[in-house]
Amino acid sequence: MRLGRVGLWTNQLNGLGAAEQRDVLQEVEGLGFGTLWSGESATGREAFTHSALALAATERLVVATGVASIWARDASATASAQRVLAETFPGRFLLGLGVSHGALVGARGHTYDKPLTAMREHLRAMDAHPTGDLPPLTVPAPRVLGALGPAMLELARDLADGAHPFLVPPEHTALARDLLGPGKLLAPHQAVVLHDEVEVARAIARTDLKGRLRLPNYRRSLARFGFTEGDFGGGGSDALVERMYVCGDEAAVAARVAEHLEAGADHVALHLLDGQRAVPPLAGWRRLAALV
Repeated sequence: MRLGRVGLWTNQLNGLGAAEQRDVLQEVEGLGFGTLWSGESATGREAFTHSALALAATERLVVATGVASIWARDASATASAQRVLAETFPGRFLLGLGVSHGALVGARGHTYDKPLTAMREHLRAMDAHPTGDLPPLTVPAPRVLGALGPAMLELARDLADGAHPFLVPPEHTALARDLLGPGKLLAPHQAVVLHDEVEVARAIARTDLKGRLRLPNYRRSLARFGFTEGDFGGGGSDALVERMYVCGDEAAVAARVAEHLEAGADHVALHLLDGQRAVPPLAGWRRLAALV
């Protein structure tokens, strides 16, 4: 699967109609990005149908879920949907699965209990799902996990094809590579704010980070790398913002991508923030295309 060294991560296609979205996707492909990642929330587009739209609108682009929630469908539905997309678009659909967060899972009417066990059982049930009379796949259907902690990374090593860690510094990438070992895909998420004024860039980053810091999973992950409760207030300390977000120009983004690659990443998914939630940051994506 040809992900390329640099891809894009976005949830900013949700506000577009099908025709508008098709035009944007085709431009992303034309810019040279190999992979487009998108998340899944209870209020956004369903991950697999959204991926099918993106795959049908493009010719070469790899479409990845970053990540699809295991609480949104049972394991048989996950396995079946993945297989349909893998068969229809060989080598172009990458399934990323995650346990999400307690508040988001509760909004779906589920109980967020023993997420590691829930993920393990989901993966094993996927593998046990009967294929019936379906034709064999000509290209394997890979899956990665949205893994942050050591136990989930080990599960990504043992029962998946790698990991797609979200909101992590290069230090996490090094840890993840050590735990995954060689031969497993490691594709970290990296948030980016392209802006010449540092304080403006930090303000945009903090708007995004503030909500994420309410989620215990991220706080525990950041604490592993020396950040404390003192870094989590007010949308994040300067040190936290600067390490988790690239605030600057294309050269700064390239330097951070290089850090991740040197730490063991195979691919970096760039999440460009510009203060707009419902409008794709096309101007910024065009600037980032130079990194491809």
